Amino acid sequence: MTQNKKFISPGAWFSMLYPATWSEFEDGEGSFLFYNPDEWTGNFRISAFRGGPAYGLDCVRQELADNPQAMLLRVGDRDCAYSREHFTEDGVDYTTHFWITGQDDVAFECSFTVARGMPAGEAVHVIETLQVRRPDVKYPAELIPVRLSEICQIDAAYEWVERKVKDVLKTDFQGTEEDIARMQQLVDQSAFSPRKREVWTDLGIVLCVILANEVDGLEWQTLVDGNREAPVLVHAATRRMIDPMKLVWSRVKAGEACRLAEAYEEAMGEMGK
Repeated sequence: MTQNKKFISPGAWFSMLYPATWSEFEDGEGSFLFYNPDEWTGNFRISAFRGGPAYGLDCVRQELADNPQAMLLRVGDRDCAYSREHFTEDGVDYTTHFWITGQDDVAFECSFTVARGMPAGEAVHVIETLQVRRPDVKYPAELIPVRLSEICQIDAAYEWVERKVKDVLKTDFQGTEEDIARMQQLVDQSAFSPRKREVWTDLGIVLCVILANEVDGLEWQTLVDGNREAPVLVHAATRRMIDPMKLVWSRVKAGEACRLAEAYEEAMGEMGK
């Protein structure tokens, strides 16, 4: 049986299952790109748009009316306006398959670009799993493979701490356990406001970056819990989770002193259970 991973879009508009061999890569704003980086079988792109109550099916009808190449196609339990086009790039022939589909007030634009003559079955299976997530429904918390949006958040947090350490302490930051003392010195000298949630969350993220470098089996995942979508560390074997927000920000918010080494040691102990 083919193994799948789950993707929940930023803002939790929709979810889908995609092949475990695919990864998410940077694309245009509002568009999500997936492909297999080890053995390329095609580029899958998806965008979602929200409109009026029947916006999804209206977009299907509009595409069928405007695009003479489009045909009505049933994919799983949904109607799609399907078309395709061929093109050549750097001497190689490609085909891009297009599907316009939707449900209720959400429309999807999906495409799958493959070498000409190669099948589009992988993309069809993904489209079959599309689910619109309703804003008035309370969904259970889920852990999914880390999304590009959370990878960018992790990178931005690390770059901010690295830059602040260099600017304030005039020393380099390598992201090792020895740097936790420098992070604490930064906190003590900068007197960050307890209300600056982003600052404390970034410090928690960087503690987790250091932890992931020291403990085998830890991987970043995305936690989707109601309105909260955040990067967390999960141990692959034990499934124990470390939440960067709770590591620092939750303690500061509760009026506790910020002791980064203590928080780090507690997280290290939790992973060692």
